[in-house]
Amino acid sequence: MNGASREALAAARERLDALTDSTSVDATRLADELAAVTALLDREVSLRRVLTDPAQSGEAKADLVQRLLGSQIGGPATDLVSGTVRSRWSAPRHLVDAMEELANLADLTAAQKAGALDDVEDELFRFGRIVASNAPLRAALTDRSASAEAKSGLLRSLLGGRANAVTERLVIRLVSAPRGRSLESGLESLAKLAAGRRNRMVAVVTSAVPLSEIQKQRLSAALVKLYGRAMHLNLDVDPAVLGGIRVQVGDEVINGSVVDRLEAANRRLAG
Repeated sequence: MNGASREALAAARERLDALTDSTSVDATRLADELAAVTALLDREVSLRRVLTDPAQSGEAKADLVQRLLGSQIGGPATDLVSGTVRSRWSAPRHLVDAMEELANLADLTAAQKAGALDDVEDELFRFGRIVASNAPLRAALTDRSASAEAKSGLLRSLLGGRANAVTERLVIRLVSAPRGRSLESGLESLAKLAAGRRNRMVAVVTSAVPLSEIQKQRLSAALVKLYGRAMHLNLDVDPAVLGGIRVQVGDEVINGSVVDRLEAANRRLAG
């Protein structure tokens, strides 16, 4: 997103935070209802065009939301959607993207309140690695001829009782409605969204052998100094990694003796 849509999404996220700060708002129910709105807007092209039409007043669009959805979803969700359509959007699809992100954020907020956000982050990463290494599983989850119900059932059999309920919900929603994304990119986006709840970045660390606790602490501290933000480490082991270790933060990849290189960089930055 850019321009007006980016500003509109930022405002919507602030409204979501204000809502979920209230103990009376059920974040899980809110997530379900926002996901239903996402599906509706994704399906109804004319509706999303009307709700993002700059020629229509924000109040008129909010009134339309109240008439269409007021009896279908709860008050908090209706108010959030109404406030969101009052904003200006650069493209109709951006509104759908925003609704989906708000639904995912509501679920992640529920995990954070339960003290389970770290578990969800790790499980999303691990599930992505499992899918990447299991071609039949990936094929089953991305099969366009398979129904959403069949894919959901498969995921429940795999994750039920083994992963946090929020992880299960997020993955099922992604697989049931990929909206043109690959499974890998969708899981990566969810992991980044989870990390963003704590205002921290994600470093994917692949090493030839498991890192010791001391090595993990040194690496985390060096990355925090280098990037100036808290860092969540997603750890993976691959004996084929050249140089013994590989770190990816966003689009940046560092191979070799990462800790030594980062510490050397920090020394140079220090003068």
